[in-house]
Amino acid sequence: MGRVAAAHRGRVAGGGRGGPARPPGAAGVEPDRERAHRRADPFRDPQGRRRVPGRGLGLVLRRWPAAAGGVGEVAAHRRRSHPLRPDRLPGGCGSRAGVGTGGGDAVSAPLHGVKVVDLATLFAGPLAAAFLGDFGADVIKVEHPAKPDPSRGHGPAKDGVGLWWKVLGRNKRTVTCNLSDPEGAALLRRLLADADVLVENFRPGTLERWGLGPAELHEVNPRLVIARISGFGQVGPYARRPGFGTLAEAMSGFAAATGEPDGPPTLPPFGLADSVTALAAAYAVMLALRTRDASGVGQVVDLAIIEPIMAMLGPQITWYDQLGYIQPRLGNRSNNNAPRNTYRCADGRWVAISTSAQSIAERVVRLVGRPELVDERWFATGSGRAAHADELDAAVGAWVAQRDRDEVVAAFEAAQAAVAPVYDVRDILADPQYAALGTVRSVPDEELGQVRMQNVPFRLSETPGEIRHAGRRHGQDTEAVFAELGLSADELAELRARGVI
Repeated sequence: MGRVAAAHRGRVAGGGRGGPARPPGAAGVEPDRERAHRRADPFRDPQGRRRVPGRGLGLVLRRWPAAAGGVGEVAAHRRRSHPLRPDRLPGGCGSRAGVGTGGGDAVSAPLHGVKVVDLATLFAGPLAAAFLGDFGADVIKVEHPAKPDPSRGHGPAKDGVGLWWKVLGRNKRTVTCNLSDPEGAALLRRLLADADVLVENFRPGTLERWGLGPAELHEVNPRLVIARISGFGQVGPYARRPGFGTLAEAMSGFAAATGEPDGPPTLPPFGLADSVTALAAAYAVMLALRTRDASGVGQVVDLAIIEPIMAMLGPQITWYDQLGYIQPRLGNRSNNNAPRNTYRCADGRWVAISTSAQSIAERVVRLVGRPELVDERWFATGSGRAAHADELDAAVGAWVAQRDRDEVVAAFEAAQAAVAPVYDVRDILADPQYAALGTVRSVPDEELGQVRMQNVPFRLSETPGEIRHAGRRHGQDTEAVFAELGLSADELAELRARGVI
């Protein structure tokens, strides 16, 4: 379905670091406690001084030239150093061939060779990392050995396999590592030594407590872009509160403006704030990578979930600042135009109608048999029509209620008026427009065979993105990934026995 269109999905990208050094005791980390972690760190001697990188650990730290070719040159070096890449996973999971997206070579993906380490859990951070993986990044998902990412158990499951994870974990290799253990923290530093991006969403101060704050990580890899996603940001009076997307939807103004006028504030039944934050995070990471290509140093990306969703709500701040205006709850209506609502058809199905353009509004009222409304003075502006929404909704609703949904849609299309059927997921899967776009695709999965999910959400003609495989099992790639760092089978077995991996 939609194979040609699906072949053109993708995103161009560039290559990003910086961030001020953290002063002693910053972010709530007591100096004595920090020194204790450093003493247990195999990278430091008992006095806290850094050892020569790699001694006794099989590690070679690379300090890449400041601006010598950016992501592409570094990636080429890394491919030579680490031949086991996701596009060479057993069973062809990483290959573009034969997975139904129109073919192509993984090397041509915009982010091929970019290494992303994903420490995040649940939704915003993992989804941001997945977006990067869609365009060729080698995303390594790190989870606690005994406590998998909760998203693996979120929502419906089939045969004990969580389905949400299949989407969030797409295009990722999965490893386990106990970051709170000094040996696990040291292992993460090894993993990050040649990484491009780190994505994390721990409560602020947690990584610092483990000796894994930006200052320490930039000592290991000054080119690293560190994306820090949290409910309320890294600073401020709420920084250390636990934060979820629901709280952001409440605090951003979204819930207050959503719902019926006489009803309570309304929250969405899905992760809206998390999803918007994920898009913002992927965007910010690409900007940081682009900057790193020019400067040679990475930086910290600080993303508070309460902010990206606020940016999606329009000029509410400016309206209040200049006019004292507070957006009320309007149900499905708008203060900017009318008719704008959902309307029930004769067969019990629903349609949505919007008249943001004046010409569309005129076509709608003529279609429903009320052409005289066009001559009313108030009809000439969107706000004027919104003030007469009761009259307009009554006219449109009565006309729609006498016809089946398909008849309503056909009549609106013939009149070149804007209408859409209200779909559930069954309608989406049967719709020819989605099929033409390749919006839904079947993805190979080792546990469930084939899993249908939404494809990469946009198409680039020359550098398409691709979902190569669904989310993999907990820790499935631990041995393979850490073997790339030079760890032997015996060393890995010992680390596993001690609960480090």
